[in-house]
Amino acid sequence: MATKYMNYDMIQKYTELPQFPEIRTRILYAFLNQSNTMQENSELFSLVTSLVQVGLETHDSVSITNEAKDIRTARSRQIKVLAGDYFSACFYSLLAKSGHIQLIGALAEAICEANRLKLTLYETMKTLKMPADEYLKQSIEVRMQLYLAFTPFMQSPMDRIWPEILRLFTQGELLLQEVGRMEKEQPILDSWSFWYLLQHTSKEERKLMQVEEPDQGKLRSLWMKYKISAQLYQMLLATSRQLQEKLHNLDLQEFSKELLSIGEPFVLYLSTPKALEEI
Repeated sequence: MATKYMNYDMIQKYTELPQFPEIRTRILYAFLNQSNTMQENSELFSLVTSLVQVGLETHDSVSITNEAKDIRTARSRQIKVLAGDYFSACFYSLLAKSGHIQLIGALAEAICEANRLKLTLYETMKTLKMPADEYLKQSIEVRMQLYLAFTPFMQSPMDRIWPEILRLFTQGELLLQEVGRMEKEQPILDSWSFWYLLQHTSKEERKLMQVEEPDQGKLRSLWMKYKISAQLYQMLLATSRQLQEKLHNLDLQEFSKELLSIGEPFVLYLSTPKALEEI
């Protein structure tokens, strides 16, 4: 459903979009389907929330300065700005046409709160004194805000269990993305790994990390030296176990099975030979 809004030729030709928030969107859809009042519109509500989330993250990926080194880079920056605006416009349009004005207000408030939390996070990051665990905690809070907007609309007991289950799924999703960063040679500044290394590396190693375009080979060496993969594995394992315990304790057996299936990417990674070798 989201593909027709996201797969435009101009976007695919000039830039890349952030990863689609599949796990958060799937659990939102599952929870909405448990509510008599929300079930009828569960697809629409999940779609617009995912589009807004992609829009926010697309804007987050826009470079701070406009000093493009080539035309393609400049065009990529322009497309990201326009794409983020477009996804937000789709959210307003789809909900307005369907008459869900109250939800527009709820999600607009959530957008404001997400941006407020981001500002706090960025200000702390500027000091270069953020503990890695605090970075992870604040990043999860930012990613949860749009989805938390649905809590008041959920029926009991879903409204009580939704925030904690959302938090665990969001944490697992974030940790999985962390694992893939070095494999894809993505910048690590906006990551738990960066802040962990900044806390534990030597002065010379910290200088290496803070240059504008750090050497990916040297970063990979630091990654291996400080056993980042092993630590991410253990963190994801703990998150997965907490999640499974929560879900097994739910009274709704079929619903619990559905949520467990959404968490399969965590289990799949934790059982891969490569992940086991790295620890």
